[in-house]
Amino acid sequence: MAVPAFGEVAERLRRSTVLIHSGLRGKGSGGGSGVIWSDSGLIVTNAHVIRGSHACMQLWDGREFEALVTGRDLSRDLAALRISARGLPTVSIADSSRIRAGELALAIGNPMGFVGALSTGVVHAVGPVRGLGPCPWVQANLRLAPGNSGGPLANAAGEVIGINSMVAGRLALAVPSNTVNAFLHAGASAAWLGASVYPTWIPSAGRNLFGLVVLEVQEGSPAATASLLPGDILLGAEDRKFADIADLRGLLQGSGARQVRLEFLRGDYDRIRKVTVLLGTSARPGQARAA
Repeated sequence: MAVPAFGEVAERLRRSTVLIHSGLRGKGSGGGSGVIWSDSGLIVTNAHVIRGSHACMQLWDGREFEALVTGRDLSRDLAALRISARGLPTVSIADSSRIRAGELALAIGNPMGFVGALSTGVVHAVGPVRGLGPCPWVQANLRLAPGNSGGPLANAAGEVIGINSMVAGRLALAVPSNTVNAFLHAGASAAWLGASVYPTWIPSAGRNLFGLVVLEVQEGSPAATASLLPGDILLGAEDRKFADIADLRGLLQGSGARQVRLEFLRGDYDRIRKVTVLLGTSARPGQARAA
């Protein structure tokens, strides 16, 4: 079977990639890209791209829609949204377990205000990355910039192998397509914390501690009620320190109202503070299943 030219592949991917503005009618700060996962209005992007329960997005043909967040997983940096549209151009999804190092890779996104920008490279590896937990990442040596987050990473045939998420050193990291499908089928099974976090290492008393920096806190969320603030560094629960971002996901897993005692740093690295977070009582944005 002949492999289509990059230009043809890129054009198909552009039609299935959306421009996302966090907040309603594009008034929110920040933004990024998203992928049309189904022709019935399901959009997939990164959790860090979406800062609330709604977002404004623009399709390749210029149409704009208000989208509702229907699922979010901070540990895998994924979010699902719905728009009221049908017959949308969708992507073909590849089996990410079959990705091999050395394969050609294409990324489409909206970096630095350039809509539908194409970046090419090769797959470097597929597997976990130190400090980001046990979950695998598609690692490719292609260039990403702010605005690429949430866009598709595809193979030479134009099949999506991952959702671009971040840059580590000179490598672009994408959430594998199989992980995305697992997220969509699992739905919202974990409690909602309402805080975006990022892993970091903290120098303290001659050793490095692992922590999760709070990037933002959603209004009315359990994190906000507990008075957590952007810049706080979560260290873990009283009985278990965080070793990677997946530990937070494990802590949130489950249903029903419950209290969790978190340890965190604020302002300095010498004093460990504690706070009680009440989970399972506040409705998260979009209680519907992602798919």
